[in-house]
Amino acid sequence: MAIPCPSIFGSEMLPVESGAMSPPPSPLILTQDELKKIAAYKAVEFVQSGMVLGLGTGSTAKHAVDRIADLLHQGKLKNIIGIPTSKKTHQQAVSLGIPLSDLDSHPIVDLAIDGADEVDSNLNLVKGRGGSLLREKMIESACKKFIVIVDESKLVPHVGASGAMPVEVVPFCWKFTQDRLQSLFDYAGCVAKLRSNNGGEDGEIFVTDNGNYIVDLFFKKDVGDLKIASDAILRLAGVVEHGMFLDMATTVIVAGELGITIKNK
Repeated sequence: MAIPCPSIFGSEMLPVESGAMSPPPSPLILTQDELKKIAAYKAVEFVQSGMVLGLGTGSTAKHAVDRIADLLHQGKLKNIIGIPTSKKTHQQAVSLGIPLSDLDSHPIVDLAIDGADEVDSNLNLVKGRGGSLLREKMIESACKKFIVIVDESKLVPHVGASGAMPVEVVPFCWKFTQDRLQSLFDYAGCVAKLRSNNGGEDGEIFVTDNGNYIVDLFFKKDVGDLKIASDAILRLAGVVEHGMFLDMATTVIVAGELGITIKNK
């Protein structure tokens, strides 16, 4: 859906001021993808030569990875090492010539840039609707600074408000784990569904980069205390990780109708 927005690549401008004798300019109509690109380019301004970078996954993070590669090729960035959060991002980075490593060799990450499916007012996130939540959480929990890039459609009043909250589970007895997850949040009207590749009940089961399944939790009500919810999910045998990223984002960059908004923890 097109959203009116000024041209704000590389800036934090609000709508452009017009001269006293000229009419205000017509606002540009930017697509959601263009808004994602704006946020991504702004985030890359925080990258410095010599950094170890967590490279995020998804349509928004893809723009950041492209931009990092452009700056490397221009010589504006040097000695960058990337740690990709998925096989897809690994392939993208290799194709662009970004030097890569992993957490075994670089256990401390200077900066990670990634998108999010939801951001609440406390900068808590839902991630993993693309399926890469485990590697994302491993890398982004090891970074000194974690910058989240979104368009304003991802801002929510509470976690789980706009769609699925993913949980990565082992394939063994997945239905047993799915039923336990749904029962855990009966009070919030939870419906748990195994993810398939085409979104249909008869579709092929979606398999993560780690060989696991994803159970998507859909809530009709606010789940309440997120740390209590997090602990309860992780206590279930069969659960590998969930898509609530709590107290992890240090900065959230939002591209929207009025331009760029930067929110810091």
